[in-house]
Amino acid sequence: MKISIITSCYNREATIRDAIRSVLEQEYPDIEYIIVDGASTDGSVEAIKEAIKGYEERVKFISEPDHGMYEAINKGIRLATGDYIGLVHSDDFLYSPQTVAHIVKRLKETHADFLYADGLFVNAKNTDKVVRNWIGGEYRLWKVRHGWLPLHPTCYIRRGVMLNRGLYNESYKIAADSDLLFRYLLGGDLTVTYLNKYVVKMRMGGMSTDTSRRKQMWKEDVRMYNSHGMNPTITKIEKMLWKVPQYVTALLKKG
Repeated sequence: MKISIITSCYNREATIRDAIRSVLEQEYPDIEYIIVDGASTDGSVEAIKEAIKGYEERVKFISEPDHGMYEAINKGIRLATGDYIGLVHSDDFLYSPQTVAHIVKRLKETHADFLYADGLFVNAKNTDKVVRNWIGGEYRLWKVRHGWLPLHPTCYIRRGVMLNRGLYNESYKIAADSDLLFRYLLGGDLTVTYLNKYVVKMRMGGMSTDTSRRKQMWKEDVRMYNSHGMNPTITKIEKMLWKVPQYVTALLKKG
């Protein structure tokens, strides 16, 4: 089973090496790694080339201007040839060298169209410090219909499903991931499986966790929820309530 992993990057010189290293150090051998850079100006391209040196045969790397992260990810999906597609964002990194092997084992057991798992939000400067502990929990369609979604970077989706159902809506700058997950999951016709393991660590301060962009995110969420026939205010409140246990369990982990 081939797994395609996509990393999009723009001006992430400080973190991109960790993301790349976490993929290249995976013990599972059949990984197609695609890095799509948006013509970075800060040294990211040089950092990427340095990080993939010696692995060029395993990595597809392009660097060219784009209109944002979701256009870059869509480019990667169109290049992908794997059975399943997952993402490792440029600020994030896979949890352990065994992560993809665990994912593949579960996919082989279940033959699911869609897998999701657990993840940790960590302090940007101290990645050993857990800020949010995201436990996905067992899948239930009613949860999706009440604002719950799996953590996006823990999702590994059958490539044929993505090509048939459509890629990321590039008119969204922040909410395209939620839009895609609702499009895929609200119908209830995909086979979905939950892997009860951590698969990713995410640095706080990314696109959707940056407080300076909360206003834009709210506007996009309203448009996105309306497009799926959901009440924006109620669904937004429900979404926030689903997050409360993440902070509580993170505090418990510290204790």
